Amino acid sequence: MIRLSKRNSNEMRNISFDTEINCHAEGSCLVSFGKTKVICTATYENKVPKFLKNKNQGWLTAQYGMLPRSTNTRITRESSIGKQSGRTQEIQRLIGRSLRAALDLNKLGENQITIDCDVIQADGGTRTAAINGGYVALALCIKKLLKENILKTNPIISNIAAISCGITQGDVIVDLDYLEDSNIDIDANFVFNHHGEIVEIQAASEKNTFSKELLVQMHDTAYLSCCKIFDLQNNAINQI
Repeated sequence: MIRLSKRNSNEMRNISFDTEINCHAEGSCLVSFGKTKVICTATYENKVPKFLKNKNQGWLTAQYGMLPRSTNTRITRESSIGKQSGRTQEIQRLIGRSLRAALDLNKLGENQITIDCDVIQADGGTRTAAINGGYVALALCIKKLLKENILKTNPIISNIAAISCGITQGDVIVDLDYLEDSNIDIDANFVFNHHGEIVEIQAASEKNTFSKELLVQMHDTAYLSCCKIFDLQNNAINQI
């Protein structure tokens, strides 16, 4: 099968993690999946939400947004209309859930890390790119906190990686760009830790229903892709 993107079915776009792009943040990177580009920063604060006060447990939260010209037409800033869209809220909750799975929150102490993901250019897969870049920013933040003795023990228990996957004309393809995503039969996003365990699966029929066997095939294809992302993440983190 020839994909709309001209890639092989299991071929991802060119991926890069450019670190230390923000001199103020405790951790930062620009993650690129082809034309999709997201700035991810990690901010440390010596506080926790009220519901965790005096529980000797930390927290990680995330925020996500798309800049006005991240797409082919200008998007109105959500701050100018006074509320976030349902899509924005759903994606930032996904990012938060995914990256909390990277941490032993008890080892974080009563500290909070906020991951900010700002899409500067979108061509499909912004939520999965944000999770991948968010993990790199998080790991760099933790590395800095350990070096400065703010944290005594490393709270990271696993890498976290995510990838989009889909089915078109009965074939499984991975890392969909916008054109492919717009024409897909089955659309899915997979989030894994490096132990091969599932953090989250989002899968839906866009045009046709799908079998358990195709779901398993998507799972296996997505995990092999995430294994490659784990290596790229670690290479970026270890260079700092």
